[in-house]
Amino acid sequence: MARNFFKESPFKTLISFHKLIEALEAIAVTNVDYRANYATALLKEIAPLPEFRTGIEDLRIISENETLIKHLLADLFPTALTNNEIKAVTIPFQNFTFNYTERFKKIVSEAGVLFDMAIRDFNEHQFYIMSCTLILNAIYGQKIDFNKPLFYDIPNKKGIMNQYRILYNADFLEIIATEKAPKLSQDDIDLLMDNYDNLALWKEKFPIESWILKGFGIAILFDATTESSISKLKSNLLKPEKEQIELQENFQSIFRSIFKITDLRVGVIVYNEEEDKFVKPTLNDKSLTSFILADSEEVACKNALFSCSFENLLENKKIISISNVEKFAQQPENQILGNHLLKQNIQSCIFAPILKNGLLLGVVELVSGYPRELNSINACKLDLILPYLIDTVERYNSDMQNQIEAIIQREYTAIHPSVYWKFRREAVDYFETSSHNKGFIFKEIVFKEVYPLFGQIDIKGSSEHRNECVKEDLKNQISALIHLFKNQESKINLVLLEQRKFELDSLLTQLELPLKADTEQQIQLYIENEIHPILNNSEAGSTEALLVDNYFESIDKKSGLFYQSRKKFDNAISIINKKLASLLDKKQIEAQNIYPHYYERFKTDGVEHNLYIGSSIAPSKPFDTLYLHNLRLWQLQTLCEMEIKHHQLKLSLPYELDVTGLILVFSSPISIRFRMDEKRFDVDGTCNARYEVVKKRIDKATIKGSSERITAKEKITIVYSHTNEETEYLNYIKFLQFKKILEPTVEQFEVEELQGISGLKAIRVKISNEHRKQIPHNFSYQDLLDELN
Repeated sequence: MARNFFKESPFKTLISFHKLIEALEAIAVTNVDYRANYATALLKEIAPLPEFRTGIEDLRIISENETLIKHLLADLFPTALTNNEIKAVTIPFQNFTFNYTERFKKIVSEAGVLFDMAIRDFNEHQFYIMSCTLILNAIYGQKIDFNKPLFYDIPNKKGIMNQYRILYNADFLEIIATEKAPKLSQDDIDLLMDNYDNLALWKEKFPIESWILKGFGIAILFDATTESSISKLKSNLLKPEKEQIELQENFQSIFRSIFKITDLRVGVIVYNEEEDKFVKPTLNDKSLTSFILADSEEVACKNALFSCSFENLLENKKIISISNVEKFAQQPENQILGNHLLKQNIQSCIFAPILKNGLLLGVVELVSGYPRELNSINACKLDLILPYLIDTVERYNSDMQNQIEAIIQREYTAIHPSVYWKFRREAVDYFETSSHNKGFIFKEIVFKEVYPLFGQIDIKGSSEHRNECVKEDLKNQISALIHLFKNQESKINLVLLEQRKFELDSLLTQLELPLKADTEQQIQLYIENEIHPILNNSEAGSTEALLVDNYFESIDKKSGLFYQSRKKFDNAISIINKKLASLLDKKQIEAQNIYPHYYERFKTDGVEHNLYIGSSIAPSKPFDTLYLHNLRLWQLQTLCEMEIKHHQLKLSLPYELDVTGLILVFSSPISIRFRMDEKRFDVDGTCNARYEVVKKRIDKATIKGSSERITAKEKITIVYSHTNEETEYLNYIKFLQFKKILEPTVEQFEVEELQGISGLKAIRVKISNEHRKQIPHNFSYQDLLDELN
């Protein structure tokens, strides 16, 4: 008899067979002789024990009368079913049982003397509340659903934990109120139903032992090991990774309960489709066991280890079950895999594919040290488990991809798709070794033997335009301040006012001269320190104060200066940059179809771009210089289209800004390296530095023997070094002239020597005015401004 009562209860419990005795008394007076005689004899035996009717408080009476109680309960515990049913007498929710069936006795006996028969995850708080709900339902007519599944976890003789679901029969129980039991109103009941966690409130409404629970209950158990284990597995797999505690140990315990195999071991591997290999997943800085990989972190699917043995799994997506590994290994084609398993003391095993929409995500491995323990028959149990493993592995893959993306973004910044694969490979290496090598050093990404292409559309004279806007804003602000001072002569010390007016007039005169580098800063400091303090002393409500308020509303909050003209100019620059960059980006997507290549662009006062093409960027595709020539023609035509797009915009902008086009031709392959400190690509090595120097200096270069810039408005300038480059681009120009994109005139000249660079030549061609006229103008400045904002 198991005795383990909860200390506090709303019930005073009396074990009583009064309802059963009353039933026997009714049978004793029937006309069925054998039933009447049986009932009469049994009533005679229990007559000396009035406690059986009034209620037993001393549990020794139960232990001293086990045989009599067994006879009394014979109709409820039939002998024919004693080896099949798992049943005992109990008090609901109490860890107290007696009068077991033979199967129940056997289960408890195999559990051992150290086994404590207690309901799983059931504490005193839950016991008290659920006892109270019995009273609410039985006495107050409530319909509270407290049917929480209750389980006993009982180990078998092999040490495998089995889970038994508990069902209660309360037909022989009676609930009686004592004088200590308060009468409850509906408001009291509503209050209780909203305060499950307030145990003190429940004890106030249902004081300890204020009710009598008289009679007995019957606990009926059924083996729910498989269902419960799957539920536990599902709950564990759904937890966030941070909360998954000892996942490997939980896996094995759950799987052992499902398969009833004491030494069952579990492994999982993930399939990497991109590289056609199996890899070991890493969770909580602890790798799950894999018996296929053993000590390796990854194995290619074409490895000799698998041979034809894994054909069913990899190609047909079928489960592999080997019931006798030793016999399996005797076949020549299976020796490698068989011996690999035998070295790990594996005598039987199951390898099951984890599939999602027909795609292989991974493999779950079940192994045992005994032959025939695992086989194709019990492999069917995996059908109950695999759906949850599929979701988990899919979530793992998704999380891994997100983390890899985060690593790439953090360590390398946004990466162009053409070179993304190489960054991803490095990030995967980091991800797979992060738990083992905290000092992982990221490699610099290098692409060798690539051909560079540089081009730009530059806004001509943007610096001069910007300076004129600055001067205009400064003049307007100083004029506004002089006007304010004329209206404040009666309020301010005349000597100081005259001094400030004189200084402001001097600044206006100074602004008639070319703008110096520090002029704007000097004027800003003067206005902030000398002028604004005077204006801030204006009397509130006066006419002068209103003028001052209007003035302060006109200045930029960050700089303290007027910003109207510069804002218009900056908006115009931004509109041009946005439209031209958008066109370039759109055309660049099409250019990737020529051959995958690296592309980057920058917005300054205009748009410039770098392209790099070569076999190292797309190693899976054969490279030919034909792709380079195609890309050069695409670049020239795209710059023409960008200049035409600008011509459309120019008519809608508040400033008439012209643009120039420039292409640098460089036929020698170079190497580029991703600079980890700068998060960008740059040429690699001093031998490749000439290209970068030319690219940075060519923009300001002049025609040899003159002061004229090599770039000009509405024209594309192509700078080159070799005659074969000249021939190539003259052919491109003829083609674009045929398409009426370029005018017939072609200028050719030498470029003035740059510092350390000589021998450069250039071709200059103008965009056709006829082609521009064919493009309709359909922009308004306000529409462009709205789109920008």
